[in-house]
Amino acid sequence: MPIDLTGLSVKELRSLISTAEKQQTKILTRPKAAAMRAKINKYVKDHGYTIEELYGVPNAAAPSKSKKTNVRNSPSARKLGKVAPKYRNPANPNETWTGRGRQPKWMAALVQAGKSPTDFLI
Repeated sequence: MPIDLTGLSVKELRSLISTAEKQQTKILTRPKAAAMRAKINKYVKDHGYTIEELYGVPNAAAPSKSKKTNVRNSPSARKLGKVAPKYRNPANPNETWTGRGRQPKWMAALVQAGKSPTDFLI
């Protein structure tokens, strides 16, 4: 992570060095993560709780990364019914498009070539 120091004055460089040294000391003197985890687990247990009760994660030592919810697969996702095709490829009548979702490649190519989507209406 290179930092451009050429434009900094002596005062700014001293301030940057001081800040960096303070951060380095803070990092080097703090307890290791495993030791902190053990202290937290002991504290929680001493007070009659479990990590699961407090945070809802199965294992505090290695919390699982939550996966992004797939909206399409969620139970609350809006279900759309089938729709009749609205557009047809003049070169291949078997290729149709309802007008929903991403434009098919055949139509995108024809539109980019200067045609209008209304030219392909069924």
